[in-house]
Amino acid sequence: MLQRIKIWSEKGQGIVEYALILAFVVAIAVIALKTDSGMGQAIQAKFTEVTNKINGTGTTTP
Repeated sequence: MLQRIKIWSEKGQGIVEYALILAFVVAIAVIALKTDSGMGQAIQAKFTEVTNKINGTGTTTP
């Protein structure tokens, strides 16, 4: 019985670790996209460019 509890506890710990890593990555992405820095603006411009290419609108650059 104790073995089962230990295995279940380790699985739960792994899930929590992955969730924390995911939350950290999402937080960094949100900060990068929301800031008015050059990096945030460059990322938004690239997303806009890709969206326009997918939709077939806008200008294309070589």
